[in-house]
Amino acid sequence: MLKLWRWYSSCLAAHPVKTQVISSGLIWGVGDIGAQAITHSAARSQRTREDDDREFKINWKRTAATSLFGFAFVGPIGNYWYEGLDRYIRFKLMLKPNSFRFVATKVAVDGFIFGPLDLAAFFTYMGFASGKSFPQIKEDVKRDFLPALVLEGGIWPIVQVANFRFVPVRYQLLYVNVFCLLDSCLLSWIEQQQDAPWKEWIKSFLPVKEEKRQNG
Repeated sequence: MLKLWRWYSSCLAAHPVKTQVISSGLIWGVGDIGAQAITHSAARSQRTREDDDREFKINWKRTAATSLFGFAFVGPIGNYWYEGLDRYIRFKLMLKPNSFRFVATKVAVDGFIFGPLDLAAFFTYMGFASGKSFPQIKEDVKRDFLPALVLEGGIWPIVQVANFRFVPVRYQLLYVNVFCLLDSCLLSWIEQQQDAPWKEWIKSFLPVKEEKRQNG
């Protein structure tokens, strides 16, 4: 295991972008297989007894599509994002590394900018990858984006505090990708929930202003 880590570190030092791209693609692919297994298990309660005996089979097309998202988006964008965010906080805002303000600012910027962008890109890309039309994807994003953002908003800030405080910048994307193994399972579960009541409850807070405008 130690030899593997040294090999990864040497690859990261010699070819940072390429290494981040490949590792992101592989990790997101593995995460999708786990997400499919969880979705399969969660859907049992909604199937008939005859279907309950159906064996779990990996949807390799979906896994390839998810892996491609890791290769094409998470790897390159994540690499430049964490490097650029660190430089901006250090040299533009002139905050002391590892200080409370340094870490808190990183967490806030990451949560308000990269988090929503990553979610929107994921749901949109997966919609196109599964052959859905643009109107269908738009409805899926409207249905799933806010619930996912709310749930992840209670998880990722805690994850990122440890990331930005203790993990060197060049390993921060790897750290995030490891947690994305769990996150991809969460996103798949959210998608599988369709129009669950808890989603409607979360979204019910959005139209309040619009209703007031219409009534006014």
